[in-house]
Amino acid sequence: MRFTQDSSSGINIIRGYGAGELRVNDTIYRGAVILSASTVIAEPNIHRLDELLALDASSMLALQPEVVLLGTGAQQIFPAASFSAQFLRAGIGFETMDTGAACRTFNVLAGEQRRVVAMLLL
Repeated sequence: MRFTQDSSSGINIIRGYGAGELRVNDTIYRGAVILSASTVIAEPNIHRLDELLALDASSMLALQPEVVLLGTGAQQIFPAASFSAQFLRAGIGFETMDTGAACRTFNVLAGEQRRVVAMLLL
């Protein structure tokens, strides 16, 4: 049996999602969440994509991501091109996927110590 050190210690890891809840580490969130390896911004009053897209992107850009993941709920729904363009203009990758895929991708990238930010709808 081979042992390796857990490099994800001290970072935010998504432990579960579904039924309107998201569990980051040991905390449960309801509503949208903006998440990086070191920051969680709960947006409990946001439940639809258009509400999430109305948020000021500067709070996400301040986290200095190299890639932003948008989890749009149970189904992948693409936002207006103008929303993703603000990240692309800043040289930041932008990917849209369903929330389950965004959670899994976030965990992998955060575990690799990449500068990832996820905006997640439940």
